[in-house]
Amino acid sequence: MTTRLFRRSGWLLPVLLAALAVFFGFSPEAFAHGVTAGDKGYIQEVTGVLPIPFIYLGAKHMMTGYDHLLFLFGVIFFLYRLRDVGLYVTLFAVGHVITLLSGVLMDISISAYIIDAIIGFSVVYKALDNMGAFQRWFGYQPDTRVATFVFGLFHGFGLATKILEYELSPDGLLGNLIFFNIGVEIGQVLALSVILIAITYWRKSGTFLRHAYAANSFMMMLGFLLMGYQITGYIIS
Repeated sequence: MTTRLFRRSGWLLPVLLAALAVFFGFSPEAFAHGVTAGDKGYIQEVTGVLPIPFIYLGAKHMMTGYDHLLFLFGVIFFLYRLRDVGLYVTLFAVGHVITLLSGVLMDISISAYIIDAIIGFSVVYKALDNMGAFQRWFGYQPDTRVATFVFGLFHGFGLATKILEYELSPDGLLGNLIFFNIGVEIGQVLALSVILIAITYWRKSGTFLRHAYAANSFMMMLGFLLMGYQITGYIIS
């Protein structure tokens, strides 16, 4: 039954991506690469190592991080083997962890608008990569593993920049950051599981390749929308 539904609705994922584009256009807060106002108040007030709350916050960040999910969706779009999915997701996670920890602990701060614009560009880049644009334009295929790791660094640094703005208590800071990263990985596994289930059914429908180009075009539009929002914010701030 489910397979028949996807066979009849091969346009489903592209339309969902388009709907997200409209949603983002009317909801600038969807671009916030950080935590909600309520969570911000909480992490500013607490002290000491708090495993469960920070694991929860990390998982929540990943599950609601549209920029992360869009990029990961693009990364696994043409990956059919779980081994390959695991490799690329690990490269992204390692990059994310490195810059999140080092950015906060070493107090490295750059404009959040610039970092988030680069994160938006990562979505555009991956969509173009999936569309074979670099091969057509330059006759060269960049190493997707290196690109995934490098953009993972920027994604992690984006969150580090936000965390620095919240001025977390130094009491238990390292421990809380570690537990936050554990939560991020848990959220990443949960989010990827849903994405993989959906894309697996889509591939079985027989319409996957016909609509792959359109889906990545919509994803590229979302990336440009994110970039435009952040660049505009940087100019007027």
